[in-house]
Amino acid sequence: MTTLIDQSPVPVAEPDAPSSPKLLAYATGSVGMGVWVTVPGLLLLYFLTDVLAVTPWIAGLALLLPKALDVIVHPWFGAVSDRQRRRYGHRRHMMWIGLFLTVALVGMFSVPASLSGLGAAVWVGVFYIFGNLLFASFQVPYLTTPSDLNVSYYQRTRVMTYRMVVLTVGLLGAGVAAPALVRSGERGDYTTMAMLLSIVMLISGVVAIIGIKRLGAWMPETVEGTYHPGFKEGVSVALRDRQFRMLVLSYLFTGTVTHLFMAGVPYYARYVFDNVGLTAAFMGAFLAPAILASPVWLRVSKRIGKQRGLLISQSMFIAGSLLLAVGPMLGLALTILIVATLGVAFAGLQLFAFSMVPDVVRSASADGSKAASYTGVWTATEATGTAIGPYVYSAVLAIGGFAASAAGQDVVQSGSAMTALVIGFTVVPAVLMVIAMTFQRRYTLDATVRH
Repeated sequence: MTTLIDQSPVPVAEPDAPSSPKLLAYATGSVGMGVWVTVPGLLLLYFLTDVLAVTPWIAGLALLLPKALDVIVHPWFGAVSDRQRRRYGHRRHMMWIGLFLTVALVGMFSVPASLSGLGAAVWVGVFYIFGNLLFASFQVPYLTTPSDLNVSYYQRTRVMTYRMVVLTVGLLGAGVAAPALVRSGERGDYTTMAMLLSIVMLISGVVAIIGIKRLGAWMPETVEGTYHPGFKEGVSVALRDRQFRMLVLSYLFTGTVTHLFMAGVPYYARYVFDNVGLTAAFMGAFLAPAILASPVWLRVSKRIGKQRGLLISQSMFIAGSLLLAVGPMLGLALTILIVATLGVAFAGLQLFAFSMVPDVVRSASADGSKAASYTGVWTATEATGTAIGPYVYSAVLAIGGFAASAAGQDVVQSGSAMTALVIGFTVVPAVLMVIAMTFQRRYTLDATVRH
């Protein structure tokens, strides 16, 4: 087994493990998820402040407040998913509803020409709420699938490797295509971009649902555990687990950092390097190496474990973030290299953290009967980080006196605004990642379940 892994960049299946085509079909759902994560995370704050003339404080709230519902919705959907699995033998009903996420994406970037400022922020916020609810309906049962599978410690990492590689493809495609499609800065281009990417989301979601059905042979036929009928019970079950609690707290700060980074890229490209077109280049440099790095991180996890691999990834992100502070002095080529290193770290951050969740779930319930209760809390944490990251960056911009503008307007930013823009993109993420590492070091389950 070890020899085969060393000779191939693609994870090799064990005889009792799902085949690569089956895992690839399941992982295809991550393409659409990558679109939803990337497009709002990368462009929505910039769309509000530099196209719709929304002030940074209001723009930040327009992104943060809709996500507040996720703290309740995701665990609740987790409990619903556990009940549906017990009743129907699968979790796919909720995922079909989640496919309507495409409507929310288009609506969010189709702001009427008569709206700007506060009115535009409200329009975007309403569709963002709608989209987050639909995304949760798909995401919670989808991400519970690895916990439902009767596979080994290493195979759970393998399942997540397929998912993370495909997710990164989705992130890369959206991260490069979306900025390129809206490079002119006109509102109509944002609508066109959303319509095109929504088609990709729909196709990937359908393929994933079919793929999950084909993985049924590796799932328990019966569920013996007690399901949890409501929000309070599901959250309580998950958060009483100390190992899961440490993992969740660590990922809360990790997710905040990565989404702060994505929100800051357009500003860094436009105001630090004076070329908003570099947004696509930076995102490509960030995500392309992540595709290649995921299989490498899989090998690393087999040799040193997921915990050590995650701590190494976090350390790399801290160092890279701080180096970006002197990006203009280093030049564009070296800055892109640093961003690529951050992409390698990002692959590890995602792979190791997400593959630890099934380990915790199976440690708590051998048949996976509580899986979606854990996943609901996990995805709520991820959604919270998705919101807090851009909000933190918008708050730093506001403190520095950043001036909002409408499409086609050129605004000269003050010295304090430029300083805040750079600090918020470099020093703040490094500090937050240090906090993430502090919590991650308190996670001790990996040493137990690895062998």
